[in-house]
Amino acid sequence: MKIEPRTLKGFRDFLPKDARKRNYVLETLKRVFESYGFEPLETPALEYEEILTGKYGDEGDKLMYRFTDNGDRKVAMRYDQTVPLARVVAQYQNELPMPFKRYQIQNVWRAENTQKGRYREFVQCDADIIGSSSPLADAEIIKLVLTIYQALNLDVTIKINDRANLANLDKKYIAAIDKLEKIGESAVLSEMVEKGMEDQDAKKALQELQSKPQTETIAQILKSLKQMRCDMSKIQYEPTLARGLDYYTGVIFETVAQGSTGSICSGGRYDNLIGMFAGRDFPAVGFGLGFDRTIEVLEEQNKILNLSSTTKVLITNSGKALEIAEKLRAENINTEVYLEDATLEKQLKYADKKQIPYVIIVDEEKLILKDMEKRTQEELTLDQILKRLV
Repeated sequence: MKIEPRTLKGFRDFLPKDARKRNYVLETLKRVFESYGFEPLETPALEYEEILTGKYGDEGDKLMYRFTDNGDRKVAMRYDQTVPLARVVAQYQNELPMPFKRYQIQNVWRAENTQKGRYREFVQCDADIIGSSSPLADAEIIKLVLTIYQALNLDVTIKINDRANLANLDKKYIAAIDKLEKIGESAVLSEMVEKGMEDQDAKKALQELQSKPQTETIAQILKSLKQMRCDMSKIQYEPTLARGLDYYTGVIFETVAQGSTGSICSGGRYDNLIGMFAGRDFPAVGFGLGFDRTIEVLEEQNKILNLSSTTKVLITNSGKALEIAEKLRAENINTEVYLEDATLEKQLKYADKKQIPYVIIVDEEKLILKDMEKRTQEELTLDQILKRLV
């Protein structure tokens, strides 16, 4: 019986052309994270259910993949990387330097209704500072986001707010206000009324929120960002920004790319979350970057080009090919040998299809270096080829 080859809805394969783009963005992210002193962390795909549930609000619990494993344990798949981080800090608090600055780039799983930019398995990139309540930590996290998108050549605006502005609102109304940009003011007011608020009270609450001045916390963060020589035109105070997750306690922010809609990176301060696991509070601030959404925006704006193969040179099939390949690899030149006995035309077509930039044609005692992009070739010695390719 033939099995139909297919992927589950919301899950994807990445062929080399797309995987190269993803690796390019990943390497850029790692380079920027580490330039700010952040170190890598990895956590398991599965956690005990009790670790994850109740931390993301009702919507999060509904979208979480949960099941009972073969050992009759209630487990859940990683929904984000903030709660696992909180568990790690509590579990290893005596081994970690404080402040603890970490970045984490791993898959997360959510039972989303799939649509453009939303998948059920996707990469999330986080950076967090644990153990510092200084506004400098909040400012550095925001500056880090701007640096990342500058490195990716993407023009962004960061909208910031303080959860203190929302302190007098029930979280069910905050969840409605969080949709303001997506569904509009009238729809938000209708939802607030549906959830129990009188019509006039809903209008008043929203109007008061929209006119709130910057809090002292926001003012301190903005002052620090100016000292960091941040482009302040990229920072926008937005008092209605809500961020629906329950665990935020201070500054919150979302990042929007110019010419696009929807957040591509968001975060904030969450000083009480780790205390659920540690028995004492740890001040914390950080963000989650939408990796897939960022790549989509880069592609939409032609900011990420088709990258050539990771292989730099193909050597045509011959008795000398293996020996030549080892000499190239010893010089850190990514080299592939064509393995089949085939016509030169077929071997060159293979290099073209893989976007390999150079081919070494072994012709009896001669070596010919062919530039696949320029469509030029010349006879060279191996030493000359090495100097050209290194």
